Amino acid sequence: MNRIAAILPAAGLGTRMGTDLPKQFLELDGVPLIVFTLRRLAACTAITDFFISTRTDDVPFLQDKIAKAGLGRPARVANGGHTRQQSVANALAQVDPSTEIVLVHDAVRPFVTPEQVDRLIAEARARGAAILGIPAIDTVKEVKRASLPEDVAVISATIPRERIVLAQTPQAFRYALLRDAFRKAQEDGVTASDEAALVERLGHDVFVVLGSERNLKITRPSDMDLARFYLEQERRTAKP
Repeated sequence: MNRIAAILPAAGLGTRMGTDLPKQFLELDGVPLIVFTLRRLAACTAITDFFISTRTDDVPFLQDKIAKAGLGRPARVANGGHTRQQSVANALAQVDPSTEIVLVHDAVRPFVTPEQVDRLIAEARARGAAILGIPAIDTVKEVKRASLPEDVAVISATIPRERIVLAQTPQAFRYALLRDAFRKAQEDGVTASDEAALVERLGHDVFVVLGSERNLKITRPSDMDLARFYLEQERRTAKP
């Protein structure tokens, strides 16, 4: 059996949510967001293993919640790091080296679909690296900071929208490629905002599969309202 591992970094504090509770533990449909997201990923039968990294103090709580989630496959909880990259690296260190594909998915991106995951796995098998992304709708400006108020910047260039996509997760990679990308980043002291950027540093092409606006990342309080709206829409659509 080809092993497909899914890593979910869940060690963030979620300060932009305006709550003392980390956003991955806010409840959607009566369960923590991280559990909701895991269940959605578990709908993809190709995934064989889950690895979740969280703050050390939250490990027992998360282990208990995951044990009750009924994922139907192994799920390990690792200690997270101070950055997303460290958290993913800690989880990646626990992945069996015989694993074929590794997915990395935001713990607070709860509406990914099995079809999207299956497509990413297929692209990662064929090409080595693939992510979900959506085209930019707004005009994109490159700016530079000057001796201005903090909320003011100066435009230095306008970037054609056809050259821009907004990266989403999951991001999928052959195991050895992702391992090498993390090793190289550690050697060079480089920190990136996503895994694709680390793979790009190796000179390897990363391909973009069309994602969805519904595959939102819960970042602000209004995102929770939108998530509840999407969930209600799903229930209405599912009714006979």
